[in-house]
Amino acid sequence: MTHIENIPHILQYGIVHYSSPNRNQNFISIGDKSLIDFRSTKSVYVGNKTIVLGDFIPFYFGVRMPMLYVIQHGGNFVEKARKAEEIVYVAVSLNEVVENNFLFYFSDGHATDSLTTFYDKRSISNLPSIIDWKAVTAQYWAGDGIETDLKRRKQAEFLVKEDIPASFIIGFACYNVTSKSKLVSFGIDDSKIKVFPNAYY
Repeated sequence: MTHIENIPHILQYGIVHYSSPNRNQNFISIGDKSLIDFRSTKSVYVGNKTIVLGDFIPFYFGVRMPMLYVIQHGGNFVEKARKAEEIVYVAVSLNEVVENNFLFYFSDGHATDSLTTFYDKRSISNLPSIIDWKAVTAQYWAGDGIETDLKRRKQAEFLVKEDIPASFIIGFACYNVTSKSKLVSFGIDDSKIKVFPNAYY
């Protein structure tokens, strides 16, 4: 997920890390600043290796994540609540990342949760069975009758070390036709854009 005004830079340079030489000097952040800062130093174990979450570009496997709710409604350390039409999903080909030998890891839940397990490329063929797709696609993740661990599993992540070329992007999802028209004006082919209001709150 990113702010729609970040898309032109992404189309030119790809999805880049904050420390990349191609980083967006005018990047509009929509995330929780406290979580971003925490991830910048948070170490996790993958096998016998330690990695720092902030060194990787994170992706979710689904839509309508808990963080999106905070982004849209404000709260925590999100600096400014954003309208749904300002937020765009950018879908990247996992196969391209794997086949081009990028360094990546994935998790079975939210990356900062102590219950979460991380996996490296040796487990990539098992990813479909490791990720809890029922949790990832769940429409509701809080409230009476909802199991306590669902929210963690819903937020499973795919973490990529390198900057991701724009050619790896396979599509975009947005809230309404206004957002889609803006994406088209950036030069994105209509066929690559899906208007998906149910992916928002």
